[in-house]
Amino acid sequence: MTPFHLCLTPLSWALLCTGILGPVLASATTAEPLAVQAEAASAPALMHARLWHEGDNPSAYRVSEKLDGVRAFWDGQTLRFRSGLPIAAPHWFTAALPKTALDGELWLGRGRFDELSGIVRRQVPVASDWQRVQYMLFDLPGASGTFSERAQRLTDLVAQAQQAWLQVVAQQRVRSAAALHTLLRTTVKAGGEGLVLHHDNALWAPGRSDALLKLKPQPDDDARVVAHVPGKGKHAGRTGALLLEMPDGKRFSLGSGFTNAQRADPPPVGSVVTYRYRGLTPKGLPRFASFLRLQPQ
Repeated sequence: MTPFHLCLTPLSWALLCTGILGPVLASATTAEPLAVQAEAASAPALMHARLWHEGDNPSAYRVSEKLDGVRAFWDGQTLRFRSGLPIAAPHWFTAALPKTALDGELWLGRGRFDELSGIVRRQVPVASDWQRVQYMLFDLPGASGTFSERAQRLTDLVAQAQQAWLQVVAQQRVRSAAALHTLLRTTVKAGGEGLVLHHDNALWAPGRSDALLKLKPQPDDDARVVAHVPGKGKHAGRTGALLLEMPDGKRFSLGSGFTNAQRADPPPVGSVVTYRYRGLTPKGLPRFASFLRLQPQ
């Protein structure tokens, strides 16, 4: 018996043969997953942050607060989650956006992620709720020029839109690592999550690179759910772990941090979850990873 079984319908088999449905299984020594399915949407190509490395010089970067919000990509016509699925925002909200690609976070304020998630996941938007949501922009996906130049164009676009809820994330200069950590402590003490650093002279490019870095007291990251692994012992009959795939294609099993209710009704295959961890193994996998939350999509 192989570690994983995949039941393919004729349609799924056709998609697999044509390359549309890529492989979703990885070898493992754990129990068989309960479910594996293809992604329902194509995720947009976006920049993703690497971790800040101690000893780096922050003077070449612009620093902003890492907002506790929901990342939202505007392709010029449709507002989307980073999974690619559309966000059911009110017409007045999307009609006010410029006809150019935008990358940012939907945000209510510090420590209000759960409330925000409930608002943006509704299939029928509630106008009174959306009037409290801000769209905080930090880049122009696919645009030419350095980050410094893109940031200026972004500021101009927001000024032209004249919408109080449409803003550019504030950026500042930090001249030393000591000053960076002072800013981090101040931000976290005030209720913020951490910091993001954009390299001033970097061109826009999808994926992870040193052009975009993040710094938090305890690092976290996102990964896509590939499968549910059945539990054993006290977790028999429920999900024991999630098989996750990182943006670079590496896969690992996440089995801690879940409540009994979450094990009984786990994040669905294809969804994106956030996990905390304590450093990386030599193979680039997270150490002591623990589930934090499900990302809206």
